[in-house]
Amino acid sequence: MEELEKQSYPPEELSSVPVGRHCILELYGCPIDLLNDIGFIREALQAAAKTAKSTLLKEVSYQFEPYGVTALALLAESHISIHTWPENGYIAVDVFTCGQHTKPEKACEYLIEAFQATRHVIMTLPRGRFSPTIQPTIKELEQTLLVNT
Repeated sequence: MEELEKQSYPPEELSSVPVGRHCILELYGCPIDLLNDIGFIREALQAAAKTAKSTLLKEVSYQFEPYGVTALALLAESHISIHTWPENGYIAVDVFTCGQHTKPEKACEYLIEAFQATRHVIMTLPRGRFSPTIQPTIKELEQTLLVNT
């Protein structure tokens, strides 16, 4: 959130203001038993939604055979998804929230601790429009494509 607040958007670029943030989280070195425990994963998903200050509308999960779980929280502000690969100690997580009140990064911090990850990678992307820092590059690419077609 602080990063978004630091960006200034000139009036002519207000259509480029992001409507939300999308955190892509990769968790490594997680205990295998947690990654195949659908009850634990559902609880972690619900707690992550609460930690993100978002509104949980519905949760759905599926246990794969012989192992692995996919769980999704439908939020009023968008969604959180968790996909586990117990055989690799790996989890792929998406936390996408809209609105100034939400804290998707806090949900990620919670999940890192809950799943006892020994390593993690997190990327946060503005959503809704391209941020002003990459918008000129996209416009240049579009012009190049138009010239070459």
